[in-house]
Amino acid sequence: MWILSFKPGRGASCRLAISIFLVLVLLAGVLPVFAQEDTNSIATLRQMGKAFAQIAEKASPAVVTIKAERTVTQQYYTIPDWPFGDGFSPFDDDFFDHFFRRRVCPRTSPKREQKSVQTAQASGFIISPDGYILTNNHLVGEADKVLVKVAGRTETEAKVVGTDADTDVAVVKIDGNNLPYLKLADSDKLQVGEWVVAIGNPFGLSHTVTAGIVSAKGRSGLALEGISYQDFIQTDAAINPGNSGGPLINLDGKVVGINTAIVGPGGNIGIGLAIPINMAKGVQQQLINTGKVVRGYVGIYMMQLTPELAEGFGLAKGTKGVAVSQVIEGSPAEEAGIKHNDVIVEFEGGPVESDNEFRNRVAMLKPGTKVKLVVLRDGKRKTFTIKLTERPSEEKIAAAKSQTIEKMGLTVQNLTDDLAERLGYEGLAGVVVTQVEPGSLAQRAGISEGTLIMEVNRESVANTKEFDKAVEKAGKDRSILLLITDGRYARYVILKLPKE
Repeated sequence: MWILSFKPGRGASCRLAISIFLVLVLLAGVLPVFAQEDTNSIATLRQMGKAFAQIAEKASPAVVTIKAERTVTQQYYTIPDWPFGDGFSPFDDDFFDHFFRRRVCPRTSPKREQKSVQTAQASGFIISPDGYILTNNHLVGEADKVLVKVAGRTETEAKVVGTDADTDVAVVKIDGNNLPYLKLADSDKLQVGEWVVAIGNPFGLSHTVTAGIVSAKGRSGLALEGISYQDFIQTDAAINPGNSGGPLINLDGKVVGINTAIVGPGGNIGIGLAIPINMAKGVQQQLINTGKVVRGYVGIYMMQLTPELAEGFGLAKGTKGVAVSQVIEGSPAEEAGIKHNDVIVEFEGGPVESDNEFRNRVAMLKPGTKVKLVVLRDGKRKTFTIKLTERPSEEKIAAAKSQTIEKMGLTVQNLTDDLAERLGYEGLAGVVVTQVEPGSLAQRAGISEGTLIMEVNRESVANTKEFDKAVEKAGKDRSILLLITDGRYARYVILKLPKE
């Protein structure tokens, strides 16, 4: 480093002149470098901007607007013993209905019904020149009518080819030839940090283009109702309501994901989720070919192998896998010899990292496929060959309740917005009791149909999956502490399970 200085006195003027000269020489050499670097940076930014512009120009014509319409029936309730007679009240307005009937008297007989049409608008993208379109199940799954608008064309009614709630993927089709379409990439090759572009119709603003990077891969365990198979791509490309069903595109202009969800209070905060296109490909092909999705099935209940659980099983520190908490009777796992307390560490020659990953890998295979599992049983490795069967529907799986839940004598379901409004549970989280067996532990504890279970052994439960896991865990102690409410006040109840 050059340090320049001078002192007043004889020869000071000379030294000052020399110093100024040296500074000018230094600046003459540095400024052009700075200018050159600045020019290079601007050129790089311009090239990046052109790349995004080219992707948008090429991909946008294949991105469509989807409108889904469905007819819903709204019920209005009355209080049967109202002194003026059923069906009449001097306070019969929305204020009274919202703040009194729905909260104090949620379980009343219906007064009347009124039908109305609900409309949702979001996105989709064409994947073939003859008009097949990928979008989200939550947009078109329950629709009575689906309308598609392609840029430069009139709106047309589409046929719903098939939907899959478990992955939130749906395929619809419009008539056409030589339609613009997008090619699908290999999302397994996607890397964290890659640039991606999202195109869709947020808030009804068609063909909105945003850019960002892949923030993470393999996101799962999110409280997204009905989506059982989660392996999301996380991106900070701005995604808002209405982007659902639109494409997430790489710099090659190919689709790497289907924009599906937002983490946050309803608007973009830099955390958007997209279904990997590789997961959607398998679903798409089955929906086009057969109209439904068939998945492989092992037949176990399992838990993520946490460090604490691994220690409890006497396994080495750092062991990864899933612990088998229950083997379903008559399942492929039982026939192959898998037992309760086995720890699955390998599947088809690859390590098992998590319960979600294992479940996804099994579901991607066809029934009849033979697979190899490596388990740790009492610390020793054992290899099993299992022939997968077709995965039953979620309803059938739910019907095959665990032994612990059977002993409790109740059935539960997820708390939907409609149920929360009807039963007076707005703002609460938990599972709703739909059936209580006469004489059961649940009935003797004062649990009735419509009760909301919010916690199991002081662990919050937001859905039936969390409830099942918490109950299985609590059942080992033969004492289950539940926090329940009927909409008026909350209380604890303890269910003592009988000994075997």
